[in-house]
Amino acid sequence: MSQAPGTPGPPPLRPFGLVLHHDGRWTHEGLPIANARLRAAFDCGVRFLPTEAVFVVELGRFRGQIEVEEAGFFVRSFDPATGVVALSDRSEEPLALDSLRVSERDGALLCRVKRDVVETGLLARFTHAAQAQLLDAAEEDDAGACLRIAGRAVRLPPL
Repeated sequence: MSQAPGTPGPPPLRPFGLVLHHDGRWTHEGLPIANARLRAAFDCGVRFLPTEAVFVVELGRFRGQIEVEEAGFFVRSFDPATGVVALSDRSEEPLALDSLRVSERDGALLCRVKRDVVETGLLARFTHAAQAQLLDAAEEDDAGACLRIAGRAVRLPPL
């Protein structure tokens, strides 16, 4: 449904002090968000708006622009039987092995997700648990490292 001419639209998006840190912490105006349910709601509500090229959190009818330190999404788990990653927004998708890289901040694994939203994908950071799941499925041979996904060996890119 389109708005009538002259009817004001939603206010323009601006940052309002909510920050998603590289390690998954949330702060508002520098103060940590202590409420676990609120943090979980924020995690599930992260969206990227390609037309504005910004990350937002959507909670019901509220939508606010957020600052993202490194990655807007977090890989919560990796299933070596299927090669699927579960993300912090509760979505799942196949791991894009060609997008794996190491964070310059601290060595955590990163990958690209949401290629249906942005062609190049958006960064997702592996949690400690998900990174351990992926590394447990890795094998080393003379040609380098590979992952066992669904019973077959898939070569890992150099990390």
